[in-house]
Amino acid sequence: MIRHRRLVAAFAAACSAALVLGACGSGDSASASNAAQSTVDAGDPVAGGTGRILQMGEPRSLDPAALSNTWAHQPTLGNALYGTLMVTANDTLELEYKMATDFSTADGGKTFTLALRPDLAFSDGSPLDAAAVKFNWDRLKEPALGSTTIRQAVQIESTEVVDPTTMRVTMVEPNPQFGQALVAGALNWIASPAALEKGAAAFDENPVGAGPFKLVSWTRQDSIELEKNAGYWDAPKPYLDKLVIRTVADANQRSNAMTTGGADLTTETSWTNINKAEAAGLQYLVASTGGGQFAGMNQRRAPFDDARARRAVSLAVDLDAVNTVVYNGEGEVPKTLFPEDSPYYADIPLSTTDAAEAQRLFDELAAEGKPVSFTFLSYPTSESRVLGEAIQAQLSAFQNVEMKVEVADFPAVTARAGARDFDMLVSSTITQDPDYALTMAFDSQSSGNFMGVNNPELDAALERGRFGQTAEERKAAYDEAQQIIADTVVGLWYVRALPSVTFGKNLHGAQIYTLGSPLPEEFWISN
Repeated sequence: MIRHRRLVAAFAAACSAALVLGACGSGDSASASNAAQSTVDAGDPVAGGTGRILQMGEPRSLDPAALSNTWAHQPTLGNALYGTLMVTANDTLELEYKMATDFSTADGGKTFTLALRPDLAFSDGSPLDAAAVKFNWDRLKEPALGSTTIRQAVQIESTEVVDPTTMRVTMVEPNPQFGQALVAGALNWIASPAALEKGAAAFDENPVGAGPFKLVSWTRQDSIELEKNAGYWDAPKPYLDKLVIRTVADANQRSNAMTTGGADLTTETSWTNINKAEAAGLQYLVASTGGGQFAGMNQRRAPFDDARARRAVSLAVDLDAVNTVVYNGEGEVPKTLFPEDSPYYADIPLSTTDAAEAQRLFDELAAEGKPVSFTFLSYPTSESRVLGEAIQAQLSAFQNVEMKVEVADFPAVTARAGARDFDMLVSSTITQDPDYALTMAFDSQSSGNFMGVNNPELDAALERGRFGQTAEERKAAYDEAQQIIADTVVGLWYVRALPSVTFGKNLHGAQIYTLGSPLPEEFWISN
């Protein structure tokens, strides 16, 4: 663990992982070791008030298993209802503890010890102890739950309650980097086992967590109202009396709400909106990352089980032109897997454009009776829909290729992604420390390998990156992994990810951890 911390610190320093801050003043270093946070010095926190929050994805349930802890889904809601076991400091990427006090390994990541604060309690007064954590973590392995966190949970072989504040975790395979994966999903959110056992409908009416807020009401497709949890462990937090969370998938509507004062904070994924926020004098936080979002191609079925089809589509699409359509040219197209300021950077292009070679491959496949025909499964967000339409428009200029766009709601897309029932959809491999994102997405045995990548050489490179004893060994391993990922053509890497929030002049205390996940207990509002 000491070696791992040094490697992470070296990575963070070389990556300049300090966050991009806009219109936030000169900065306050008093909490520099904490998760990324706003830097306006507005004095001491003031209690009271209501925070109006926008999120991008409507939840299908308030069960933590149904929520996703990334900026594009329901991170504020999950953190509000359930609190956090731990967070990551975005300047160093090290784990920092909240309801947990330790998560460490003494044997290279085969087993971990999770320690909890004593006397933690759910909002109904029942204990949040090691048995409650075990119940939550064990159930996340159940395929029927349809949780995106199954990707992390299935890496755990077993859990054992040692005492009320201690749990022993045994991994299927050693993974000294597992803490980075833990905070990025629902393993970080613990709900009352007794409440969960009453069933989904009853739980959605009365979710019981130990977070800074409790549910007042949930009007589906409208708003979620929360009130302060007076028994929250970290008093005097939360500072706000209430939160009102609304789902707004459309980027323009989110921007309009923020610039007209209709909301106090929104999670964001659009550079256009970030630029509008800065122009309006608003504040924002962006987590520094590598990798990015890509229109992923499902290699488990036709047409993308044939590498020529994947390569042809990649060669046919001009991603800079896509950026112009989707982001008004304001997004960053990932040219390489890691940015130039990363110690893992290598000059290995993720894609090139060659219309003539693309057409040759389309014709070759058609001559074999395999014309390329596929459907892009789109989330309901304007960004996702326009992305699909932009790719479709470019491919319409070629012969022997047909692309359709199907728009579905968040729960439907999530379910079909989990069932691998798609040809192409938006996915992401967003790197801070490379291990979690790359292994989760591309290792052949990973449940998060939605695209069905199956390459033994890539598996071996990722394993060397995980267990490398020095930064140089990890760099060499990830150089090889980058080359294989580029050659494999997993999808169209169309934008560097933007895990971010924008917030109004009167909202203070904004912090994000992992991939743009805000901590609502820190929010406070000034007059």
